[in-house]
Amino acid sequence: MDPQTLTELLDVSVLDRLDRIEDLPADELARSSALRKEGYSAEVTAALLTQAQLRKDAVKKLGPFAEDMLFTRDGLAQATRLPVAAHHARRLLGEGEDTGGDNATDDSPDTASTTSAPTIADLGCGIGADSFAFAGMGAQVTAVDADEVTAAIASFNLRHLADAGVEHARAQDVDTADFDALWFDPARRTVGKGTKHGSTARIVDPEDFSPSLSWVIDKAIAAKAAGVKLGPALDHGLIPDEAEAQWVSHLGEVVEVCLYFGAARQRPGRSALVMGDRTLVVHEDDLPDDDEDGVGELGQYLLEPDGAIVRAGLVTALCGPLQAHRVHPKIAYLTTDVAPSGPASAGVSAYEVTDVLPAKIPSLRKALISRGIGSVVIKKRGADIVPDQVRRQLKLPSGDKATLVFTRLGERHVVLLTQPC
Repeated sequence: MDPQTLTELLDVSVLDRLDRIEDLPADELARSSALRKEGYSAEVTAALLTQAQLRKDAVKKLGPFAEDMLFTRDGLAQATRLPVAAHHARRLLGEGEDTGGDNATDDSPDTASTTSAPTIADLGCGIGADSFAFAGMGAQVTAVDADEVTAAIASFNLRHLADAGVEHARAQDVDTADFDALWFDPARRTVGKGTKHGSTARIVDPEDFSPSLSWVIDKAIAAKAAGVKLGPALDHGLIPDEAEAQWVSHLGEVVEVCLYFGAARQRPGRSALVMGDRTLVVHEDDLPDDDEDGVGELGQYLLEPDGAIVRAGLVTALCGPLQAHRVHPKIAYLTTDVAPSGPASAGVSAYEVTDVLPAKIPSLRKALISRGIGSVVIKKRGADIVPDQVRRQLKLPSGDKATLVFTRLGERHVVLLTQPC
């Protein structure tokens, strides 16, 4: 969105029309025609339709707050989910780690009473999701973004929070000395060359982030408390000794890795936070001292560790609590004869193994048809296949549902016929 279009969109009458856009027909073409007849320009009409759709899309991340916010497509794609943002706030405010329990998923920000509100600088605030949580949970927030349009949208989104202000500036130009905590979300995407206007491309070299990762880490180490939000593919070799690196998944999707420093750091090293119906924290201190013999025979159950645990390199930390072992030294599946239970079961998806089938498509198809299987979910680890292509090749008639897991047992490529527990 360009600044001129945003200026027009922020007109009170235009915002009122956005709030009432559901009064128009559901069909987008009919909506566009109706808005043009009401006198809105083509640019404003397009902006209204885009914002209406983005508000719907944003409910998954921001819940009911989304209906009162503005977005850009990239800003929404990179915005922190509200329960995860609330977790960030707890870490920076020193309120402890999520460890599960009856209230583990009650993550909506709420105004906290405090005699002296801690101050947080949100450097690279985007559309303001993290700042929304910081201010909602009792902090006094200065949100900063280098992009003019993004900063203006953040200002709009934070307008109801008296303790949140927004500045249009580069993170490098902000005096961070007097803040109680710093939050960094360096830009990791840039406008792609040779592509349609507005599209973005992922930046590979962390020194090309804006600001660079080395600058961010230097500032974070010097801060009283700090957090750095990064993509979950972060190379473990880039984790500084002063940090705790925590990979986070929410409702089964790995969303980020955060580096925590100073008072926000709880334990140095790698950890994984699984957020969902239950909450689980796994730390590298939980790894067994020696797992050289951690590979064993296939048991009754196949366990698929949560992606945050896999990304953090902590799969074998689940072996002891779940009485499990690995199926292969290089594959992130576990197996056991004991139905998973207890807190650690929140870190896995469990499947009961009903058979081991050949991996060759003709033989596999014959075996599935003979067992009355006609609908399959296909999972893979350690197998060079394309699930959709395999599904087409199988050409199964109608029948029962099952989950096929393409993997390796020793040197053998096999397909495990399973049912989700």
